[in-house]
Amino acid sequence: MFDTNGAPSSQVESPEQPSDHSFLTWLQVAAFIYLLLAGVSTIGAGFKWASGGAEGAEKIFAFATIPVVGVILGTLSTALVQSSSTVTSVIVGLVAGGVPVSIAVPMIMGANMGTTITNTIVALGDVKDGKTFNKAFRASTVHDFFNLYSIVIFLPIEAIFHPLERMGGALSNMLVGDFNASMKGINFIGALTKPPAEWIQGRLAGMSDTLGGIVMAAIGIGFIFMSVARLGKVLGAVMRGPAKQIVDKSFAAGPVVGILAGTMITVLVQSSSTTTSLVVPLAAAGVLSLRQVYPFTLGANIGTCITAVLAATAVSGVGAGVAMQIAMVHLLYNVFGVIVFAVVPFLYDLPVRSAEWLGNKTEKHRGWAFGYIGLVFFLLPGSVLAVQAQLDGDETPQESPEFDPAAKMEVEEEMQKSGTVIE
Repeated sequence: MFDTNGAPSSQVESPEQPSDHSFLTWLQVAAFIYLLLAGVSTIGAGFKWASGGAEGAEKIFAFATIPVVGVILGTLSTALVQSSSTVTSVIVGLVAGGVPVSIAVPMIMGANMGTTITNTIVALGDVKDGKTFNKAFRASTVHDFFNLYSIVIFLPIEAIFHPLERMGGALSNMLVGDFNASMKGINFIGALTKPPAEWIQGRLAGMSDTLGGIVMAAIGIGFIFMSVARLGKVLGAVMRGPAKQIVDKSFAAGPVVGILAGTMITVLVQSSSTTTSLVVPLAAAGVLSLRQVYPFTLGANIGTCITAVLAATAVSGVGAGVAMQIAMVHLLYNVFGVIVFAVVPFLYDLPVRSAEWLGNKTEKHRGWAFGYIGLVFFLLPGSVLAVQAQLDGDETPQESPEFDPAAKMEVEEEMQKSGTVIE
């Protein structure tokens, strides 16, 4: 009588029914997805240009003197630079220069949180329609809430006992060697989406870095809004009958399969932002439910860390151990996060319930969405940065006598040559 979504069986399209869409319709889907990814790439390049990229992130991290501040500034720097891999490479350089790993680990946790802003911006493309926006915003923020609750759980444990730092160091000693498993050169998504961003940046080259970056990010947001507005309608047309059944069967195998799928796809495309951004329009169109999206985003968290570990094998010299330790800390943090949330039932449901609550709020009052993005990613971290900058007598790690700028620069050069920084 009813299908798995509760709809009367008489209304469910039979797989034998002739499809009312054509190759041209699927071509539209591909075109709008490309426009979406190009928009994500353009936003990232714009934010990076405006904020100073790695140099800007490094300036922000100069004020990270305690773990809590490290988390918050890790969130801010990644939200501004729009590249967790760039921020991670900066952190590796700082650790090589003498910044304690105990401060670097919270920075990594913050970078995990900051990178989720991209798919949240993608959800804004559906802001006009309340119910659709609810589904899109839920799908985007479930990732945020998982990362937020992971920080709440793991930060105190790490600050007191340092398990991630110690395990990351031990694994680093085991894995650093002569082999190179880097996936540099096979980032086909980056190769496809970079040209539009580079062309736009070239046209804006006469502007100041800040203004040019802001304009570029605005153009990227425009790309996203245009693609999402059309993509939802086109997906609604093609995701029927056999196509819908294939998707349902793929995600019906359970959370473990969803996590594995998210992991593998992210390893292939080498960008968790790309992976998580793609599922937002699918959720908005009703193709995927929130509980189907959730494990997929957990896999994306793990996948981007695996890519970082593989990239770290390409680093040689004095930076090899540091690069591998930071990469392993990031991987262990996300793997343990998934395990802890999976074995504790109320924890696993907590991000879902939080995303549903926020989605319901944004459906009624759109201001909740903009307030959430501004508060979590910019206002709160920016306030902490401003307060920390005003404190007198506090020595930043880069100003301490133990800090070695030459070692930091040497490691950064090694990472640049090896292609460890993944866009």
